Amino acid sequence: MKNKVKELRKEQKLTQEELADLIGVSRQAVNAIEKEKFDPSLPTAFKMAKLFKTTIEELFIFSN
Repeated sequence: MKNKVKELRKEQKLTQEELADLIGVSRQAVNAIEKEKFDPSLPTAFKMAKLFKTTIEELFIFSN
């Protein structure tokens, strides 16, 4: 699933490690999400959206 995680993380001047700590996942999970190799769980997606002050729909772009 396409997403804006890397773009928003960099705007917030966060490292992957810092983001991972804030949302309770590993740095490797953040890396996989940014590279669109892994879709986060719904609770993790909500945490990310809240942190970035956006909606899940704006953060993650669903396409078939």
